[in-house]
Amino acid sequence: MEFVSPGPTSKGPRERFNGDVWFDAIRVGQEPSRLCASMVRFAPGARTAWHHHAVGQTLHVVAGVALVGTRDGTVFEAHPGETVVCPPGEEHWHGAVPDRFMQHLALWDATAPGDDRPEITWLEHVTDEQYGAGRTRSC
Repeated sequence: MEFVSPGPTSKGPRERFNGDVWFDAIRVGQEPSRLCASMVRFAPGARTAWHHHAVGQTLHVVAGVALVGTRDGTVFEAHPGETVVCPPGEEHWHGAVPDRFMQHLALWDATAPGDDRPEITWLEHVTDEQYGAGRTRSC
């Protein structure tokens, strides 16, 4: 068994996030497990840029209300205790509603050694129009 001391909180870089986002890395994939985990906190209205994961991503909402958008224009709303699974290669974004903070646990797998795909591919920023699209409650 190993206890890991937490590292410092990091601020999300502007090229990957709109608004203020902070994250604490919990686990960085190391063989034999490739599990990566971060606790991520979004200020009201903050969100990721469009991105996708080679092996998928799981988001577990801890506090606030999360928005998760897909390329077909759907914006899902997820509440504390709910989990959203984004399959491998699905382009998506996630963030906080305009009027409250949001916190989620983000889980994904690093790509396997020898796999030339990046574990996360970052794309363009989400526009205000995409962010403000009508929401659907059920995922």
